Order: sequence, then structure tokens, then C-alpha cells
Amino acid sequence: MTLAEFFYMGGYAFYVWTAYGICFVVLLATMILPMIKRKQLLRKLALKEQRQL
Repeated sequence: MTLAEFFYMGGYAFYVWTAYGICFVVLLATMILPMIKRKQLLRKLALKEQRQL
């Protein structure tokens, strides 16, 4: 099996690589979005605490 045959995957390459790409994007978003939300929440809480002092 050559490298070209591997990437062609018997005619199913578009489906397979699209599925891998979507899976990768979803996993990346699952990791990054909570971090962003956490930073926003901490910033909001810090501002709220400053206003109370």
C-alpha cells in the first residue's frame, strides 16, 4: 500500500477525512470553550467584587 492509496482510502477519503476533521474541531472546542467561559466568569466576579468594596 502506497501513501497515495492510504490517503485515497478506496474512494472514501472525502468522507473519512471530513469525519476526522469535524471530530477534531469538536474536541478542540470542547477543550477551549470552557476555558474561555471560566476566564469571563472570573473577570466578571472580580469586577463585581471591586464594586462592592
